Amino acid sequence: MKITLAQAKALEEKFQSKGRDSRVYVGMKHWHPFIEDVVEKIVSEGAASIIGLALAPHYSKLSIGGYADAVRRGLARTKRPVSFTMVENWHDQQSLITALSRRVGDGLEKLNEPSKAVVLFTAHSLPKKSVAGDDPYWSQLQETSQLIASKSGIGSWDFAFQSAGQPIDSWLGPSIREKITELSGKGFRELLVCPVGFVSDHLEILYDLDIEAKDYASSLGARLERTVSLNDDPEFIDAIASRLGPLLSKETVTV
Repeated sequence: MKITLAQAKALEEKFQSKGRDSRVYVGMKHWHPFIEDVVEKIVSEGAASIIGLALAPHYSKLSIGGYADAVRRGLARTKRPVSFTMVENWHDQQSLITALSRRVGDGLEKLNEPSKAVVLFTAHSLPKKSVAGDDPYWSQLQETSQLIASKSGIGSWDFAFQSAGQPIDSWLGPSIREKITELSGKGFRELLVCPVGFVSDHLEILYDLDIEAKDYASSLGARLERTVSLNDDPEFIDAIASRLGPLLSKETVTV
């Protein structure tokens, strides 16, 4: 939550520096302050329109669609007509790709033999049934990974899902453990994980990757490192602002 609030504050300050009087609020899907409650507060303060941006660059009906539904539930509680626009994805935003590519380059430089390492892009797994049909989650993740790989000039890269629930075979794969096993079996002794589906440090990063995945790689004789998270880095805030810029006049933004 602390990082999310810092991101919102930095984004609002970015807008103000550009002469835009747009407010930035934080709403959560599973914890306080809940999105529905924040939306009521926004409307009560006189906002005429709301732009929703989830801090996840890739669209899925379960994730981004769920955030949009929460905003609509909040609006349904109010008595005033307020327009609402949801940013469905920003996975190919150039400034986002630049920020992540820079982190990949910095991460590779810290390895013993960068030219012989493999970059493993990851994102949160989702239940298979939630992305059935034409859901673009998988294709957008692949596009982001390819764009970063091309910009970074990476020789070897792959993709895996992480942080799946149970039973694991009902969630999207391959899992990060499966990929670590596969890549170490191919002779890779250094792996750099770039979690493209996440924009800040939290449990899925600090435990699932920094402890669990790292320890598993070590048990196979491989070294696993991770790129630095975006958090409230100015380059990342620029990426969000660039995506929202064309949609703004004096609108309110919820993050």
